[in-house]
Amino acid sequence: MLPLEYFIYLQIILFLFITPGTPRIVIISYSMNYGVKKCIWVALGDISANIIQATLVIFVIGSFFSEHPIFLILLKWIGIFYLIYLAYDLYKSRPKNINSKEIIQKSFFSFYKDGFLVAGTSPKAWMFFPFIFPQFINFNENYIVQFIILLTTYVILDFVSLIGYAILANNLIAWLKTNPKIINTISACVLIIIAIIIVFTQQF
Repeated sequence: MLPLEYFIYLQIILFLFITPGTPRIVIISYSMNYGVKKCIWVALGDISANIIQATLVIFVIGSFFSEHPIFLILLKWIGIFYLIYLAYDLYKSRPKNINSKEIIQKSFFSFYKDGFLVAGTSPKAWMFFPFIFPQFINFNENYIVQFIILLTTYVILDFVSLIGYAILANNLIAWLKTNPKIINTISACVLIIIAIIIVFTQQF
């Protein structure tokens, strides 16, 4: 893999992370409701799913989804229903009191699980790795090392961008603290809209 190829790869994933996809919408919602520290676990769940996805599609099931698109459709609908569940959970949850230090009754594992499932059921992620990674890997050389470099770069930038979104969203709640319930309502509505968009736009 040449330096120029790596630079092009960086441009692609930076553009991908700047664009607010489903994981970033979720982490924005969670940051506004639970705070930035809890979002670290959501981000860790997200990148854990990405590591598993990348490893599987490159070394195990690279052509499987192309030959059996029904499984991508299944993943799509699992992701849609999980987004609807998250929207309901956010809407029904008690608004965060910005001026207090109360402990949110939600375990770290629960935040990690949400991040993992949102990323793990994303058809776009399952298609990104087999389509993009092979373009930047020279399989005539040590492709394992090249894969590790690409994946490490992806994971680090993904994590940083997610936390960046969380910090920006957490600062935004200062404008909305006079009516904190509106945060939950807006967050839930956005997740429902994302689910609807996925229904009508992602065709396989």
